[in-house]
Amino acid sequence: MNLSDLLYPSNPQRRQNVIDLHQELLDCMELNFKATNELIRTLNGNMGAKITYIKMKEGGTIKENCDIIIRAMNDIQQVVWQIDKQMKEKLEPVMYQKLYDIKQPELEKIAIAHRIISIILGEATVSAGTVAVKLICSNTITATINKLVALLAQIGVSVLGGIAISVLGLGIDIILHAILGAVEKDQLLASIQSYEQHLAEFKEASKTYQHAITEISALVKGKMKLMVFGDVPTHK
Repeated sequence: MNLSDLLYPSNPQRRQNVIDLHQELLDCMELNFKATNELIRTLNGNMGAKITYIKMKEGGTIKENCDIIIRAMNDIQQVVWQIDKQMKEKLEPVMYQKLYDIKQPELEKIAIAHRIISIILGEATVSAGTVAVKLICSNTITATINKLVALLAQIGVSVLGGIAISVLGLGIDIILHAILGAVEKDQLLASIQSYEQHLAEFKEASKTYQHAITEISALVKGKMKLMVFGDVPTHK
């Protein structure tokens, strides 16, 4: 009798479920790496950011790869915060509030954002205002990043965090052997059930995150034409 049979004598399907969960996590992480790099490319190209692109550490653990994404997201949040701070300092309070007012026409907000970003950077791309409104003046990306960071941290410290990415797909016995290095047999089933719950949340948050970035990237690549609504009052 092999290791997996000892752990799951009455539930062969559970063995396949564990393999599937690992593969789902890997697939989801790969998509988040790509989406994060796309967001970094947008910020670097349009907002004057200098964030380093990220790459999966093939020989690393799940936790190490979670930490790579978390650090990149923290860098992104820092850039967003800095630009928002500068916009608030340079714009009149009423104009700044308009950027966050959901009742204001989006094209007007884009025009305001583009003008002030041009002042902040000295020169801005045609898409800078669109990026600012969609990324900085919207709570969607910020809230999604915050949720993803929390979920990645949870996965990183879970029983699966110490498993190497290279283990995925190599077989259930190898995976379970890696897990048993961290927990006792009687804790394993509860850990897997908890992991299933984390993965469901992680996939949902990742989908929202990736969709938002795809939308922003499409607007940038399409070089959306901006309508400029006169001069924007700034603090002297």
